[in-house]
Amino acid sequence: MPELIFTIALCLYFSFLILITIGLRKKFPRIKAGELPSATIIVAARNEEKNIVTCLESLNKLTYPGGKLEIIIVDDFSEDNTGELIDEFIKDKPLFRKIYPDKDSKLFGKVNAIATAVKLSKGEIILLTDADCTVPPTWAETIASYYQKNVGIVNGFTILNNDEIFSGMQSVDLVFLLASAAGTINLNYPVSCIGNNMSFRKQAYIEAGGYEKLPFSVTEDFILLKGISELKKYKIIYPMDRNSVVISKSCPDLNELRKQKKRWGRGGFDAPFGGMVIMGAAFLANLMVLLSPLFFSTVWLYLAVFKIIADYFFLIPVHNELGAKLRVKCFLLFEVYFILYTVILPLILLFSRKISWKGRTY
Repeated sequence: MPELIFTIALCLYFSFLILITIGLRKKFPRIKAGELPSATIIVAARNEEKNIVTCLESLNKLTYPGGKLEIIIVDDFSEDNTGELIDEFIKDKPLFRKIYPDKDSKLFGKVNAIATAVKLSKGEIILLTDADCTVPPTWAETIASYYQKNVGIVNGFTILNNDEIFSGMQSVDLVFLLASAAGTINLNYPVSCIGNNMSFRKQAYIEAGGYEKLPFSVTEDFILLKGISELKKYKIIYPMDRNSVVISKSCPDLNELRKQKKRWGRGGFDAPFGGMVIMGAAFLANLMVLLSPLFFSTVWLYLAVFKIIADYFFLIPVHNELGAKLRVKCFLLFEVYFILYTVILPLILLFSRKISWKGRTY
């Protein structure tokens, strides 16, 4: 009986991998460089003195048609030297401006920072990234080129700096999660996205009510994705395009990684039914692998190995398409990590949903 349950769980899991791969392979029409819409880049920064200058330097190198781009940096009431570093960098750069979140708003945290910036923005398209990220010069123009008239959201991939095995493991995990998000979105079933490489049409944001009307969530990116999706008016796409890949920093230690995973997991409670099914399939498949020592048999071992091999061959073409390298040792550590957290995290969230992030508690 355990082997039958394991087989059913893996069949469901493999089916999702196949569907996600189909979604990932979808191609989307693009508009010409001379027809790119006006765009506003928003970066919400809180206590980012170690990262903000590198981020600003990358934004300053963006290629975009003259007069169509602005960059708004929101100093989200930083308690370190972030604000001063922003001021020093942008003082002779008219493309940039620094603002603060609306103190009178009923919104809280990063949501308030983004909502304030959107209100002040002039661009038809809003692009979001984070202060611990760097973008390639082609980032904005590549993302904007996918905005056909009926497109409301264009998401992009993020990979992590992976110079060490610990950061490399996190990068493999993030690519796996984003590939899953991209595949489902491109099959017209949005279940997830990431806010450090996300863009949306400002008009779609307004029609969805903006963050003022959307329910609060610690994963504000997904709530916005969901709000615009529910309009049933705009296409939401997730092209796998290496020219729009953002590089972010990994968590420095296990404690920070635990906090990040808990925040993302908490946001998963807002996912639609299909998203819950996908997470449930991953939970069950990885639980079966974790229980292998208790129910050891040749068939069980083959099933566990087959699951790991399937993950590897799912991830290879994604990494290649994004211009990233999948290192075997990072992948193997990811498999251990993936198996453990997909089983343990749901149990933790059943008993503790309080989230601590950037010095704030939600």
